[in-house]
Amino acid sequence: MSGVDFFFDPVCPWAWTTSRWVQEVAQARGLEVDWRFISLRIVNEDRDYETEFPPGYPEIHGLGLRLLRVAAAARAEGGNAAVGRLYGTLGRIIHSERRRPEAGRAEVVAGALQQAGLPATLSAALDDVGYDTVVRAETSLALERAGREVGTPIITFGPPDGPSFFGPVIARLPHGQEAVELWEAVERLAHFQGFAELKRSLRDPLQVP
Repeated sequence: MSGVDFFFDPVCPWAWTTSRWVQEVAQARGLEVDWRFISLRIVNEDRDYETEFPPGYPEIHGLGLRLLRVAAAARAEGGNAAVGRLYGTLGRIIHSERRRPEAGRAEVVAGALQQAGLPATLSAALDDVGYDTVVRAETSLALERAGREVGTPIITFGPPDGPSFFGPVIARLPHGQEAVELWEAVERLAHFQGFAELKRSLRDPLQVP
């Protein structure tokens, strides 16, 4: 089965929910997932945070960029699998345990790295702007594939030349056969030449996994 690129920002709860669904499908169907980076702070760097976003968003998006630096360091240390493990531990801290205010602290990130089987010293990457080069490059790649007016996550089906779309945005995590059936439906839509968008602004309350 062909793989997918999954572009994520660790602070996005919708991306986290979708990623847990993709992870479940990967285990059920042998799907290969390449964990890639997209920074909401970089995506929105030309926008006015004071007038276009609720209070606190510069800090939230800034946290996402800092954590993606650590993810880039994790990839350099242990490859794609290391990024997947780290995203899993960070996502649980930020979203499932609702500890986002703590997630930018070096000691919390060091603990997440250790849970992911990685050196705690990689937490030093939080404020290492040298990693912004790879984060910015992958953010640009995601936007080249799906267009600029998108958020997270972005999925590429059969990379690098397959179709890419923002989403799907799901409010709850499906399991078992339901998860696989939803994946098959989304994959079929993605591979229909000419399909562009399916969207509504009404959403059920998010049930964070």
